[in-house]
Amino acid sequence: REEGEMLSGGKRHRITLDIAVDSVLRANREEFDSVISNLISNAVRYTPNGGAIDISWWVSSEGGYLSVKDTGIGIDRQHIDRLTERFYRVDVARSRELGGTGLGLSIVKHALSRMDGELNVTSRLGEGSRFVCRFPVNRLN
Repeated sequence: REEGEMLSGGKRHRITLDIAVDSVLRANREEFDSVISNLISNAVRYTPNGGAIDISWWVSSEGGYLSVKDTGIGIDRQHIDRLTERFYRVDVARSRELGGTGLGLSIVKHALSRMDGELNVTSRLGEGSRFVCRFPVNRLN
């Protein structure tokens, strides 16, 4: 709860969790925690007060999936491919104001790489973003 309050920056969001508990991901715990905390931190940072953040985990025949979806400010399509570059910021002024360093998604990308995972980003300006991490079947129990 304390970590959640620190992440929120005083904002209030509707957060929904939908977690499939019948599967286990074999991964380095610190790296997985880093992936989750960076994705949730970004969702909180870029979602206005009263917005929604949906966090889900599910498994299919193709692997395990972690999704963090928000109703935040969204990201212009032209920036999507560069989001995981170190120090890349969509809007430098806004990132400084909100406390971003431009490292979070780079950390996510490298942690996922070490877990044989992938990151897929979809977003629409003014509507929000969805970050989906896919983990291969051989990482699931």
